[in-house]
Amino acid sequence: MKKAKANNSKTLITWRFALVCTVLVMVFLTLMARAAYLQVIEPDHARKESAKRTVRVETLKVQRGMIFDRNGKELAVSVPVVSVYADPLALDKALGKRVLRAARKNKEDHKALAENQEEMTYRKQVRYDNDIRWRELADVLQVDNEEIDERLRDNPARRFVYLKRQVTPAVANYISQLKLPGIHLLDESKRYYPSGEVTAHVLGFTNIDGKGIEGIEKLFENALTGAEGKRTIRKDARGREIQVLSEEQRVEPEDIQLSIDLRIQAIAYKALKSAVLSYQATSGSAMVVDVKTGEVLAMVNSPSFNPNDMRDAHPYKRRNRAITDLFEPGSTLKPLAVLAGLDHDVIEADDTINTFPGWMRLGGSLVKDERNHGEMTLREILKVSSNMGVAKISQMLPKEYLVGLYQKVGFGEDTGTLMVGESSGLFYPNRRWSDFEIATLSYGYAVSVSTAQVARLYATFGAGGISRPLTILKQDTPPEGERLFKEEDVKAVVGMMESVFEKGGTAANVKVDGYRAAGKTGTSEKAVAGGYGDEYVGYFAGVAPVSNPRLAVVVMINEPGGDVYYGGQTAGPAFAEIMSNALRILNVAPDKGRVAYLSEKKDAL
Repeated sequence: MKKAKANNSKTLITWRFALVCTVLVMVFLTLMARAAYLQVIEPDHARKESAKRTVRVETLKVQRGMIFDRNGKELAVSVPVVSVYADPLALDKALGKRVLRAARKNKEDHKALAENQEEMTYRKQVRYDNDIRWRELADVLQVDNEEIDERLRDNPARRFVYLKRQVTPAVANYISQLKLPGIHLLDESKRYYPSGEVTAHVLGFTNIDGKGIEGIEKLFENALTGAEGKRTIRKDARGREIQVLSEEQRVEPEDIQLSIDLRIQAIAYKALKSAVLSYQATSGSAMVVDVKTGEVLAMVNSPSFNPNDMRDAHPYKRRNRAITDLFEPGSTLKPLAVLAGLDHDVIEADDTINTFPGWMRLGGSLVKDERNHGEMTLREILKVSSNMGVAKISQMLPKEYLVGLYQKVGFGEDTGTLMVGESSGLFYPNRRWSDFEIATLSYGYAVSVSTAQVARLYATFGAGGISRPLTILKQDTPPEGERLFKEEDVKAVVGMMESVFEKGGTAANVKVDGYRAAGKTGTSEKAVAGGYGDEYVGYFAGVAPVSNPRLAVVVMINEPGGDVYYGGQTAGPAFAEIMSNALRILNVAPDKGRVAYLSEKKDAL
């Protein structure tokens, strides 16, 4: 019996040993098979799983490029800010763990634990402001508690939800000290414009993601943005970098230097804003152009907006009216009609034009002056702004020539700035023109242009008949341009335009301190359906100094209120302020007293 029991015991031990060996062999075979499967048959899967745990891709961020004026003054810069975001899934898990820890701490039974697990599920739907730190977060972000709660409850499985974009470093530091679960900080940058509303229409602005929306910011979006780099690395279990797998170099953004002179820009904006407010106008625009290069030294509009705070930036304030809004320029085109007559040799600079009796009919329509001026010189025609004088000159010219000349000076095409939203104007040279339409064209009707197009025309006058495209970028070498008129003819017309400031001229009360200026007023009625309405547009355009023109300035005042609406009265004072101050800033020598001095010296000899 004992021997049988011993045999049975020995058999059991042998059977158990065999079973254990068999199980171990099967385990090792299974492991070997699995390893072979992972390494030979499906190696990519193993690599992917390994990469998920060890490989990280780092983004090499780039700051947006800066924008400078022609003298190196910062117009647009990027400043560091921080955005606050939440990880709802991590937040939910953290809240759940807190509930479980509380249950274990109180040594509750399994039923109580189950109830707390149900409470954990319920906590996904309740408000998160029970904790004092959450209330502090809402307060410092200046966001309502319920709004934060709604964002976090919207989709608890999400891993990224913005709570507040672009907070200051001080606010970010305070939030980091709260040590809230699932709340993280993200380094970003924000665009800042030191000159505010003064340069708003030129620069435009970026959205909250740093993308250019309008102006220079949009025009040079690719150059200002550059390209982010990528760095792929492998880390160990402790998060230490052990290998660089690949690296893509970032493309540094470009800085943009504009032709704008911030000093002149500020003067122009102040003068224009004052004129718009003084005459209760709807809006206004002004431009200053260097006649020798075509560079735009100032481009301003009123009303404007603050690109650093877009809460009050309504669409009508954001429009760059200097290049988008079109109006019939009125009498500012009369010097061009006189120049056309000289260029085509139908008149001479010392000729006179008989405007008696002060009106005439062309094709059943009436052309007239306010009164009968009789016979006038070309200088007097521009001085008193006679419609009859330029209309009679236009009738001496071939229609094709005059219409082609208006097209050649830039009407009906872009000025060359390439600014976003620039209008080419309304001018249709290929249609049939009646005698009356040609007459109205000579004094600034039958064509709609922008302030920029008028500025380009007057820059051509200042350059002695050489037309250059306008540019918003600083030029190291000015373009040669295209000669449109003989220099002597242009100088003759520019000299005639000085009479506008003389006694009896349309701008007799406008004085450009220290400088001889040549200008022309313009007042046009605004077109409405079926004809013209009761609203006006006042212009003043000119160049200075006459002895050697350097700047062309154009001021437009749209829909001035009250009884004062003529261009010489509304736009004239702003023109004088801008022109005189801009020339002084550029250190241009005054020339107003030089003519009298040379004349006295000549008489003495």
